[in-house]
Amino acid sequence: MVKGDFGEAQFVIELADEPAERGRGLMNRESMARSAGMLFVFEHPQAVAFWMKNTLIPLDMVFTDRAGRIVHIHENAIPLDETPIPGGEGVYAVLEINGGLSTMFGIKVGDALQHPAFSGGPAVFPCKE
Repeated sequence: MVKGDFGEAQFVIELADEPAERGRGLMNRESMARSAGMLFVFEHPQAVAFWMKNTLIPLDMVFTDRAGRIVHIHENAIPLDETPIPGGEGVYAVLEINGGLSTMFGIKVGDALQHPAFSGGPAVFPCKE
């Protein structure tokens, strides 16, 4: 779930917390349900960059810190583009959702992503996974 001034947006996510899962991501999928997404979780906060190689659908990438606070949003990543998309320093997780949903919902930097991966941080609130 993403929570901010706009209210809440819930997504049914696939978790990519192993290197092979993170490497594969959403590649080769022709579609994704509007309420779906993939959450990439890293071992520790770090500088990360994503790309769209073999990814067939436009995506919004929501980069968060260890507490689940959104630190950067890249909207409408271009399918099949191999240009690196940096998220900045100290990124702990990235939520990929269908392109355009960040704007549609009003998701902004500073909003909170809620998931058990962020337990103990200031972004914690009741979980609905």
